[in-house]
Amino acid sequence: MRRGLYEADHEAYRETVRAFLEREVAPNKDKWDENHWIDREVYKKAAAAGLYGLEIAEEYGGSGVHDYRYRMVVCEEVSRINALSFNLTISLQDDLVLHYLLDLTNDEQKWRWLPGFAAGEIIGALAMTEPGAGSDLRGIRTSAVRDGDDWLINGQKTFISSGIMADLVVVAACTDPEAGSRGFSLFVVERDTPGFERGRKLEKIGLPGQDTAELFFENARVPHANLLGEEGKGLQYLMSHLPRERLGVTAKALATTRAILDQTIEYCKQRRAFSQPIADFQHVRFELAEMQTEVDLAEAYTDKSVLAYNAGELDPIDAAKGKWYVSELQKRVIDRCLQLHGGYGYMTEYPVAKAYTDTRIQTIYGGTTEIMKELIGRAIAR
Repeated sequence: MRRGLYEADHEAYRETVRAFLEREVAPNKDKWDENHWIDREVYKKAAAAGLYGLEIAEEYGGSGVHDYRYRMVVCEEVSRINALSFNLTISLQDDLVLHYLLDLTNDEQKWRWLPGFAAGEIIGALAMTEPGAGSDLRGIRTSAVRDGDDWLINGQKTFISSGIMADLVVVAACTDPEAGSRGFSLFVVERDTPGFERGRKLEKIGLPGQDTAELFFENARVPHANLLGEEGKGLQYLMSHLPRERLGVTAKALATTRAILDQTIEYCKQRRAFSQPIADFQHVRFELAEMQTEVDLAEAYTDKSVLAYNAGELDPIDAAKGKWYVSELQKRVIDRCLQLHGGYGYMTEYPVAKAYTDTRIQTIYGGTTEIMKELIGRAIAR
């Protein structure tokens, strides 16, 4: 069936994205992974080429385009060249940090941060997770106490994507321990804030080019002007932005799964065993048939979610459904694709091998599969 998600403008944009990636990313992605660091200059070039930040208003240097289909195009094209560390960083900027800055900042803050973000000169991070608080946001222990015109933040965050590179970090902290869910607030902590230290760059089993860090706050002095939104509404803000974050995970999962499956199909047509292509064996054909059907069905749900998001109608439960299902499908399909590659699938020169480790995190971050099912189950049982 013909995919009806895209229009002519999206396909023209795809050519622009593809040309940029072939020029600036494809030649460097392996080096970035080997160095465990992505060259910051590529983000300036990516922003200039319109790969992210499109939703920033023109007055701040963006395009003011509110259409998630452009994000989908970027996900698909970056996945096609298997630059998954770069893909995650772009998603972190566009699907997480940017929307806190767009939705919650006042005019002064917008002028302070959005032009640099639109130019790729400011890299952001979102700091929710702590050693004792992951999917349960109410377990956050990092505290912020008012001190005159400032706030003093104390605590620790971990597993923070782009935590080393980030110029500003949106930090969730408890501002009133007695207020329950209304006792949390968000702050923008900038690079040189006194009392803010970055810990280890954490070693992961995948996505080596994308830095992940521990962050420490010891009486970190943050001006009141860096409070994001209203005091006490931090948890509400975090929850309201989860649909976009989870749609971002779904988009990356679908795009990578499709890319690896397409490559596996071609491999099976070329790889010969017992004097014939392995695609001629019934078992292999059945495997490919099952995977292509599953991915096609997941694509239909994802496309529907994208259109719902564009219309302002993607609710947290529908986003959770896509997040857990498509990320689990990705895990299952890429594992089967690796198996069909045989020994070559275990070699890192093959995209399927890198995708096997690079995508494993997707059933965990943004809310684990188990938490997604719990949220959906609670909604059903109401």
